[in-house]
Amino acid sequence: MKFSIASLLIASAAAFSPAAKTNGFSTALNMAEDAAVEPLRIGTRGSPLAMAQAYETRRRLQEEFPELCEDGAIEICVLKTQGDMILDKSLMELGGKGLFTKELDVALLGDEVDICVHSMKDVPTWLPDGTVLPCNLPREDTNDAFIYKDGSVKTIEELPDNSVIGTASLRRQAQLMAKNPTLKCVNFRGNVQTRLRKLDDGVVDATLLAIAGLKRMDMDGCATSVLEWDEMLPAVAQGAIGIQCRSDDERALKYIDALNHPDTKVCVDCERAFLEALDGNCKTPIAGQARVVDGKIEFRGLIAMPDGSQKFETESSGEIADAKKIGLEAGEKLKAEAGDKFFEMMVEMSPQQVLGQITK
Repeated sequence: MKFSIASLLIASAAAFSPAAKTNGFSTALNMAEDAAVEPLRIGTRGSPLAMAQAYETRRRLQEEFPELCEDGAIEICVLKTQGDMILDKSLMELGGKGLFTKELDVALLGDEVDICVHSMKDVPTWLPDGTVLPCNLPREDTNDAFIYKDGSVKTIEELPDNSVIGTASLRRQAQLMAKNPTLKCVNFRGNVQTRLRKLDDGVVDATLLAIAGLKRMDMDGCATSVLEWDEMLPAVAQGAIGIQCRSDDERALKYIDALNHPDTKVCVDCERAFLEALDGNCKTPIAGQARVVDGKIEFRGLIAMPDGSQKFETESSGEIADAKKIGLEAGEKLKAEAGDKFFEMMVEMSPQQVLGQITK
């Protein structure tokens, strides 16, 4: 296991390390040599996964619009977010998902970039005024990968009692502990390569990662197994890439509208409507997934206590045109079933009470 993970880490770092010179808070790749060229500036975080997603966006744009193949037509601008810089605290302690998007929002609204590429599961439910997110690229596999230290354990059910699992996700923690309350979940942050390195060093027995991210970096060989929805329901919008721009930028809108994948967009919209109905935050373990099957949309959702002691689930289906309505109604149904006391407990809990974790 150590050899295979180490090899993949080296390969992925080489593939996605920005080769450009740093200038202030951003790194510009493919800078325009001709001052007359107005480049399309893509804003992204600097992690290997974020860079892979930015490069995928650039490739799709160039395939769709030949003029963007010219030298200097596209510029990739790398920004560091607060979520990237503070790794010794949980997301909940730091204030939530917006930690990975705020700096990108500021750059977009300040006309420092033209579009921003996001992992959709990191995007807050409500976007800043003056911005829109009209485009989702074709979705990768949405499931979670299970990675055991030596590959000998293939499923959650096979984990020995008192195993230590590295995860920064309350959603994963709740579903793990619902299956086996003896499991110990510890805060496990950093990019994919950092987490796999910690696993290889024996810090934890196992971890879970989105298989989509591993595939985008050609690292899915690290996965011991891929978990089906019945074993681990994925996060809202997991596996989806979203592209955001200013709402009045007709040029950017023209480019990214052409890249939108309708089935992915409708599923992500359904899932985010579910999250909106629950007023989801990083204190509440929430999972939600939609898919298009035979021209209909099917949805599954879940909310739970962080320790897995309570869990509420729902399934629904309907017309694609009603995707947002289906998500909203599913969220409202679970909110009613769980009751006010469930959500009051979440609000009242301190981060330490909710997590029950130590930082590794």
